[in-house]
Amino acid sequence: MKKFKAHTSTCPIVYTMTYIGGKWKPIILGRLLNGAVRFGKLAVQIPDISRKILTEQLKELEEDGLIIRHSYNEKPPRVEYELSGIGQTVIPVLMAMTELGSQMHEAITKHKRRQDLFAKKIPVKATSIPAISKKDSRS
Repeated sequence: MKKFKAHTSTCPIVYTMTYIGGKWKPIILGRLLNGAVRFGKLAVQIPDISRKILTEQLKELEEDGLIIRHSYNEKPPRVEYELSGIGQTVIPVLMAMTELGSQMHEAITKHKRRQDLFAKKIPVKATSIPAISKKDSRS
């Protein structure tokens, strides 16, 4: 875990993001919302993360008390992760982030489509614009 420096901010948002922020932690926590998940299944559910980074992020989340690691003395070894009591307090934040993300994605997609439509140059033929004669402009 990156050590929280008291002098950087007293802002609760900064403090929260120290523990659950970053590229992978919210995704990992989101995968644990429905209960314990084995390491291998997490790796499959989050295909863009390397096993090394997944291991590091899980260790940090465990050290901070957000998740619990269950190691079973079996062959082959089985390890499961689940949200701790503290980790469960993050659920409303993750759900709000999910809802906001869906709304933002939709709004930004619409915005970009509008920008693309306005950015396209539509060729106008000179003959399609009626000429105004001097006689018409006087009336």
